[in-house]
Amino acid sequence: MHALKAWILLISVPILVVAALIWLAPPRHNPFAPIDLTERPGLGTHHKLTRARDSRELCFTALDEAGVLYTPLEDDKMEGRCGLYDALTLDRTMTPYSATLRMTCAEAAALYTWERHVARPAAVDILGSPIARIETYGSFSCRNIAGTQRMSQHGLGNAVDISGFRLEDGRLIDVKKHWDAGGKEAKFLRAVHKGACEVFSVTLGPDYNAAHADHFHLDMGGGRVCR
Repeated sequence: MHALKAWILLISVPILVVAALIWLAPPRHNPFAPIDLTERPGLGTHHKLTRARDSRELCFTALDEAGVLYTPLEDDKMEGRCGLYDALTLDRTMTPYSATLRMTCAEAAALYTWERHVARPAAVDILGSPIARIETYGSFSCRNIAGTQRMSQHGLGNAVDISGFRLEDGRLIDVKKHWDAGGKEAKFLRAVHKGACEVFSVTLGPDYNAAHADHFHLDMGGGRVCR
């Protein structure tokens, strides 16, 4: 009996300590705190975005409260395994995109978080100029992962490809051209890639494979990959 009580105590104390730390942590580090996309990312950010992925109401409310403008789309089950669910057309965030983006609410929430808290500040801090437009190859595309029979997260509107950044001073920071070029441009690209790893479930760039030599693939699918 004494041994059982000892085991219960041994298990309970760490759990209580962790619970207390979570409860007392600042909201950005607390994975169970309300979702606020305007709040600086912290240890709890990805978990919050995952919660948004699993709850349509939480996700769209978070976008509304952040001032993101969008047009909601009806759920659409397409031929094969592709489809758009809990999806939208992104109308306006803080930065224009070079193409119309149709994506899931969760992908939009992650994209806005990365854009606001990672890409925009890094451009000013490292390059000395704000971002005027983010260059993209698009989001929804009903296709498999290149060279495989596995469906891409693009086929569910759960991914976006970023190819570069047009600055307000006219410069174009291009993933293919500048990733390994050295200097401030490469430093910026590596900073926004690293920041994406902390926000999205999967972040793939030029160091992953040749298919990603000219863009960053950012998605909110399952698993965790940063390459």
